[in-house]
Amino acid sequence: MRRVVFNQKGGVGKSSIACNLAAVSASQGYRTLLVDLDSQANSTHYLTGLTGDEIPMGIAEFFKLSLTSGPFAKKGRVDIYETPFDNLHVITATAELADLQPKLESKHKINKLRKLLDELAEDYDRIYLDTPPALNFYTVSALIAADRVLIPFDCDSFSRQALYGLLREIEELKEDHNEGLQVEGIVVNQFQPRATLPQQLLNELIAEGLPVLPVNLMSSVRMRESHQACMPLIYLDARHKLTQQFVELHDLLEAAD
Repeated sequence: MRRVVFNQKGGVGKSSIACNLAAVSASQGYRTLLVDLDSQANSTHYLTGLTGDEIPMGIAEFFKLSLTSGPFAKKGRVDIYETPFDNLHVITATAELADLQPKLESKHKINKLRKLLDELAEDYDRIYLDTPPALNFYTVSALIAADRVLIPFDCDSFSRQALYGLLREIEELKEDHNEGLQVEGIVVNQFQPRATLPQQLLNELIAEGLPVLPVNLMSSVRMRESHQACMPLIYLDARHKLTQQFVELHDLLEAAD
């Protein structure tokens, strides 16, 4: 299973959701890989604690090598970083991804990631992909390589308008490049059940028939503490309500596969 967590809108908790679902997966015994495709490298830092020059080249090195050619060009599999957590590995991201993007686009390397994940599928039960908050080369590569796409959503009117366009773009990409891609659903993040507007927007999305998942992720300072500690919630505080919501979401998605 290859799941990409994607929304073009920033600040919706994309990296937090990808990392915490991957961590729950690993804690349940699945050999799990997270691929960080965002040059901001938030997922990389969250799961490894590394910053700056400490971070291995990871996916940037893989893409850089894909640009080489000739009989002596260096090819091969990507370096994978073992996190401190059992069964959880990361292909790290670095800022160099931003510089590589126009070169990769001009060389039409859009299927390289899918071929890499085809190889890695023999070693991992679950692969999660964290993407930039834009429909760029790396995001399209991830959507082509994935089986499932999970869409984080925060309850405000701007996010709602962007959501319709996002669903159309995913459908177009599915038709052109990846017929097997399935939208698993929309997961509401940083939900405030006592506030009127979030509940109203949620009810309207459901009434429109959009694939809103029945598990909402609450807003909690515990998530920021988790980021600070570089420790996903399942390891930081397994009994916390937000942690249990992640477990419930993970198990819901697993049951649907």
